[in-house]
Amino acid sequence: MPLDPDVAELVQALAETGVPALSEGTVEQARSNYFRTPTPPSDEIAHVTDSFVDGPHGSIPIRIYATTSQPAHLPVVVMFHGGGWVLSSVDGHDHVARRLAVVTDALIVSVDYRLAPEHPFPQPHDDCWAVTQWLSAQAASIGGDPSRIIIFGDSAGANLAAGVALRARDEGLRLCAQVLCYPCLDTEQDAYPSMTENATGYFLTAADMSWFWGHYLANGGHENPYAVPARAGSLNDVAPSLTITAEFDPLRDEGALYAERLAAANNDAEYLAVPGVVHGFIARWHTMSRAVGVHDVIGEYCTRMFQ
Repeated sequence: MPLDPDVAELVQALAETGVPALSEGTVEQARSNYFRTPTPPSDEIAHVTDSFVDGPHGSIPIRIYATTSQPAHLPVVVMFHGGGWVLSSVDGHDHVARRLAVVTDALIVSVDYRLAPEHPFPQPHDDCWAVTQWLSAQAASIGGDPSRIIIFGDSAGANLAAGVALRARDEGLRLCAQVLCYPCLDTEQDAYPSMTENATGYFLTAADMSWFWGHYLANGGHENPYAVPARAGSLNDVAPSLTITAEFDPLRDEGALYAERLAAANNDAEYLAVPGVVHGFIARWHTMSRAVGVHDVIGEYCTRMFQ
């Protein structure tokens, strides 16, 4: 189907800004341009607080959200923000975390993991794993239930979530589920028709993904499934999953194939292909109205998997 009308307006507006492609500028320029992008109004919620978790590369900032002022024994959603492992932060995805708190009624723990190129793989992955591992033991100290944890990520954050889910399987840490929103999972762009069909003109480009991967894997890791989940030889016994893809996204087909592989490995694997939208729509519901319904799907899924 064609682009949704509001999405088409957004794509046209972005094309007219004159902002250079990521591959044509510096990391500093990309970060500056990213934070100029308007975000939706944030949901007002009762509890937002910052804290830190110790990790192998130093302290890891986290931000904790809840719709109740005194959270206690709430299920936990660990959130890994998108941005190609190079852009954004807990501040850049604050509006997404607040919306997750509203639709899930869970304690949201947003992880401010280290960014490439200053901190390439494995550091972002290690940060996300360290916070997840800490929550599995200490969530009660911040009002959460350590026995009910879902990991959530969008784009590069979904890559990190998929990698953490694989590591949790390998190290015996039980997760209730993983929610992967338009995940980037493979460095082999030629393997996916959507990388050609949606290579340009739809916000995220194939060249952007090459730029992001180059920074994230600057020190190697191309065959490590925690960095490139598509390289996993086995997906048996991985946490239940909800994978969401966007029709006009270069990453569409790798997300779809990963969901198919998860199901083929006899996991509880659900897949939602969202028509008419582009990469990043989950975080831009003020300009892509279809996102609101998808937020509700995520909330319903998390509620079900926490039971």
